Formats: sequence, C-alpha cells, structure tokens
Amino acid sequence: MIPEPKLDALVARHQAVERELASPVTPETYVKLSREFAELAPIVETVKDYRAVVAEIAGLDALIADAATDAEMRAMATSEKPQLDQRRAALERELRLALVPKDAMDERNVILEIRAGTGGDEAALFAGDLFRMYERYAATQGWKVEIISLSEGTMGGFKEIVAEIRGRGAFAKLKFESGVHRVQRVPDTEGAGRIHTSTATVAVLPEAAEVDIDIDDSDLKIDTLRSGGAGGQHVNYDFERQKQDAARAAERRGQVGSGDRSERIRTYNFPQGRVSDHRINLTLYKLPQVMEGEALGEIIDALVTEHQAELLAAEGAPS
Repeated sequence: MIPEPKLDALVARHQAVERELASPVTPETYVKLSREFAELAPIVETVKDYRAVVAEIAGLDALIADAATDAEMRAMATSEKPQLDQRRAALERELRLALVPKDAMDERNVILEIRAGTGGDEAALFAGDLFRMYERYAATQGWKVEIISLSEGTMGGFKEIVAEIRGRGAFAKLKFESGVHRVQRVPDTEGAGRIHTSTATVAVLPEAAEVDIDIDDSDLKIDTLRSGGAGGQHVNYDFERQKQDAARAAERRGQVGSGDRSERIRTYNFPQGRVSDHRINLTLYKLPQVMEGEALGEIIDALVTEHQAELLAAEGAPS
C-alpha cells in the first residue's frame, strides 16, 4: 500500500497549482505552472482511481466476512475480488513510478554525437545509417533535428556527425542510446560476399543550460589589468565555456568508452534481420523497421521500462 500522506500531497499540489494559475502571474511563471499542472493531472486521476478500487475491495472484503451475506452474494464478491486486486496492483505500480524522483535532465533537448568506430568506410556508412534512424525516430516523436557539424566519409556516411534534437522528453528516451553500436553485414564494397563487423559510437548529451554570469565592474577591471588588454573582460566567459566543454568531453568518454567491439550495447545483424540489445537481452527480428525509426521505439520503451523497474527496486518497492 502507498502511504496516504504521499497521495494527499500530490492532490494538494495539484490544487495549489490550479489556484496559482487562476491568479495573476508572469508569462514565464504561467508556462511553468501550466506544464506542472499538465503533468500532475493524469497522476491525480490515477490517485482517484486507486482510492476508488481500494474502497471497492474493502467493501467486498466486508461483504465476504459478514455472516449475514448469503452464499450467492458471497460467491459473486469472491469472484470479483481477484480482478480488482490486479487493477489495484497496476495502479499502485503506476503511482510508485510517479513518486520516484525524476531525472532533472529528462526534459532537456539533446546533443547527439555519432562517430565511426572500427571498420573504416563501412563504419562511416553505418554511422550515417544510425543518424538517419534517429532522424526518422525523432520525426515520429514530433522532435526537430538540426545538424551542428559533420565530417563525411570517403564512401558516404559520416566519420562524425553532431546534431541537436529539440523536443519535450528527448533526453528521457534517447539517453539509453549512448554506447557502442555494432553492425554485421556484407558491405557494398565487398565482392566476395563476406560479412564484416564494424562499429559506431553514439553519445547522447543533455543540452547545457545557458550560463548566466554576473560580473561586478571591479572584477572586470582586475581581469583587464591581468590580461594586459581589452579582451580581459571575456576571460570569465571563456573559462565557463571551457569548463562546460571539458565536462561534456568527460561525459562523452564515459558513455562510449574506447569504441571497441567488446563494449557494444547493441548489434544490428543484417543477414539475420535482427537487432539485439545486450543490456536487456532483447532481440527483435525487425531490423528494417528499426533502421527506419519505426520499431526503434519498441527497444527504447523496453529500456525505459527496465530503468523504471530498477528505480522501483532501489526505492524498495515491488516492480
């Protein structure tokens, strides 16, 4: 059972946000509150459904336990109870997930970086295939994709491509794509029909928030003197950018490792028409649909579900 005070707090916050929206607020605050209200509304509805089911189960238990209940009524109540128990368990799990602390980065836009790994020209071609897969998947989600930089491969594809993906919840879904992706197929350049194995690395980074730096006039004077020129006032800004770039590089290295085949997270086997995600032991024989971005959602949804189960386990709740 979920502690009632937690459910009461959700309902109370929903009501408080509703009241704030009805009062005069700045446009920025209104947007923020509207988003929170939209997120809380379905959770509050689930709370109502959960409490209604719990009350219904309590009523059935009382009916079954009452000695005055006739046999036919008791049998009917007993037969209805298992279905209600299942419904309660499902609603309880849904609410436990809603109560798990959210990743603050989940609503951020994404910086997607794909680099050809081992495999030469074939790796670059595969990197291009992966980018198009994510581009098509983004379209199904209503996200916008904008290429920031790219370096084309000799035979096509990309040695490296960096893009921004803008849309609500982009990082929440795409963050599981980080790592080494392996492809097994016969390259177009292979005359003997031999299967080659190549890799590409994918890094998914939350778009950094804009850095606002408040510099006192006195600081500007000191920086100018130390730098020996008018450009000294830019030192603090450059320093912040360097810090962000260094942090992003470190996060990228942590996500993709060395790019070696042994560090793969997923394999795309073209001769067998299958895609296997090695982290959750999931295999789909839908490789064309995955590469078209259509079935990629099935893999991502499975990864999200596994992540949610891990969060619930960490909270000490049944999954």
